[in-house]
Amino acid sequence: MSEAVRQMFSQIAGTYDLLNDLLSLGIHRSWKRTVVRKSGVRVGMRVLDCACGTGDLAFAFKRAVGDPGLVVGTDFCGPMVGLARQKAATLAVDVGFRVEDALRLSDRDGEYDAASISFGIRNVDDPVACLREMARVVKPGGRVLVLEFGQPTGWWGWLYRFYSRSVLPFLGRLLSRNRSAYEYLPRTASLFPCREAFLGLMDEAGCFSSSAFTSLSGGIDYVYQGTVR
Repeated sequence: MSEAVRQMFSQIAGTYDLLNDLLSLGIHRSWKRTVVRKSGVRVGMRVLDCACGTGDLAFAFKRAVGDPGLVVGTDFCGPMVGLARQKAATLAVDVGFRVEDALRLSDRDGEYDAASISFGIRNVDDPVACLREMARVVKPGGRVLVLEFGQPTGWWGWLYRFYSRSVLPFLGRLLSRNRSAYEYLPRTASLFPCREAFLGLMDEAGCFSSSAFTSLSGGIDYVYQGTVR
């Protein structure tokens, strides 16, 4: 991954949770609960959450798998992982976190029942290779879940683009002192493949027996799920 992107996330780590809640009006938590539901994980299962940020999705998975289950979060940004570890300690939640690139996971083949990545796959150098690496560490029949921004259409799309290009950078600069980061995020989201185009990337990865997507919030986000061969 680009060192510039790593540095950008390092710089906004301290205000990341605040801005996630503010800029999405808290709806990002509902999106992540949908990812957990789509994963099909149950008590006792094992889950890997890549590009975990400060750990919100990993914690949601832990609630689903319970004490007998295992959840591990990875992120290439050390300050994000540090905050995730602090939150786990504060919440007394048994979730492990480590600094690691999603393209080079240290886990064994088939070690998990599910693997996820939320708002991170568009930041990796090779999204198809990332999908293959995530599928590698999941058991056959398990699932890979991707939560990523989309490109809504119609009047809702116009409103979303206005918000993303004007309001979001302004609030990002005001609260994080880093306007460029909150210009980068909507710009990359607007260019990244979504809907059938992203399913094409999953097909290209060649490691899923089936794949599908679910639209969230009128196409602002999509949950993609692939069943590992």
